[in-house]
Amino acid sequence: MPTLQEVLQKRIPKYREEVQQIVRSHGDKVISEVNVAQAYGGMRGVKGMICDTSVVEPDKGLIVRGHPLLEIKHLWPEEVFFLLLTGDLPDDEAKAALQKEFDRRSQVPEYVWKLLRAMPSDSHPMCMLDTGILVMERESIFRGWYTKGMKREDYWIPTLDDALNILARMPVIAAGIYQIRYKEGNIIRWTHGLDYGANYANMLGLPDPTGSFAKLMRLYLNFHADHEGGNVSANTCHTVGSALSDAYYSVSAGLNGLAGPLHGLANQECLGWILDTMERFGGVPTEEQLRDFAFETLRSGRVIPGYGHAVLRVVDPRYAGFLEFGKEHMSDDPVFQTVERVFNVVPKVLQEYSEERVRQGKNPIANCWPNVDAGSGALLYHYGLTEFPYYTVLFSVSRSMGMLSQLILNRALGTAITRPKSVSTQWIKKAVAS
Repeated sequence: MPTLQEVLQKRIPKYREEVQQIVRSHGDKVISEVNVAQAYGGMRGVKGMICDTSVVEPDKGLIVRGHPLLEIKHLWPEEVFFLLLTGDLPDDEAKAALQKEFDRRSQVPEYVWKLLRAMPSDSHPMCMLDTGILVMERESIFRGWYTKGMKREDYWIPTLDDALNILARMPVIAAGIYQIRYKEGNIIRWTHGLDYGANYANMLGLPDPTGSFAKLMRLYLNFHADHEGGNVSANTCHTVGSALSDAYYSVSAGLNGLAGPLHGLANQECLGWILDTMERFGGVPTEEQLRDFAFETLRSGRVIPGYGHAVLRVVDPRYAGFLEFGKEHMSDDPVFQTVERVFNVVPKVLQEYSEERVRQGKNPIANCWPNVDAGSGALLYHYGLTEFPYYTVLFSVSRSMGMLSQLILNRALGTAITRPKSVSTQWIKKAVAS
């Protein structure tokens, strides 16, 4: 079986020809329009970039390279990365070859640990992760090749090398940060021959007598790996990478975006709401208590964390997958039971409240269904991962696969530097008036 590098060597010329043909034949076709509200509203819904690794369909959820997410929930992270890059599911030989690549590249330089240990003891784990990745920029293979001179069509080759090095070291650094920041500070090293998700679970050092925490890590890393190209972390990584900044700069920038509370903080906010609800009712609330509390929350102008999504109009398949996992592995856990009960009650409450708003002449609620963050935190909490600020680090280890696969493919296709045209408020006023 050829290696990932060899597979891409054959695929990339086909990718390039396909894009070139589309541009030659249809380059003048209009695919989107933008209104004033979108221009002021973060460009939501504006079609202005290309991402082939995954798409989010409002009525279906995440689709990875043509595969609905729940149909590939069994895939391990290394298989997901192979799929994102090539469009194909790897066979056992290709999977083993990629695992060996990660084994070979997993050694974190000692200067990274010295730097992380030297940071203030109250440093945020995301700042530590971003710093650990960025400080390794000196090792960028792309920067070395570019400095010496190389052909544009070869840009993807050293970018892939950088990406594999970052991905192999990312869970090691992330788990090391957990040990430094919250435990005794003893780093647990990568175990050769152990798969990516199980390695991360093992290096976190949490008890896992049945191996179910390792299963959760595989699932978690799969579900959070990619979510098309417009989310803040992927879009930021793409923008920085479009200037030919190497993968270390680009991923670091993406991680900075992911650290924002509107992007990576959601699952801990959702779990916090669940725990507060349990404290209010002295345990798992009844469905009637939840119904009353949900209406009270909404009518006071607050939201129910984890319900609603910018794109989706159905139950997030990632939530559905996590709910299924919880039913299998922790059905007797009170926190998970509360999450499940909220799911049984809140969508109906939101639908009723939406109708109430319409009767009052207000806009209806666009989406009454849970997103991924409504349940993921409860699963982590069950296994003893109770340090909320660390949750975004878990997200980062996973999302790096999506950011890097998109970066590699954009280098292969020679995607232009990102430079949208901005206009002033005065321009908007004149344009609207005319």
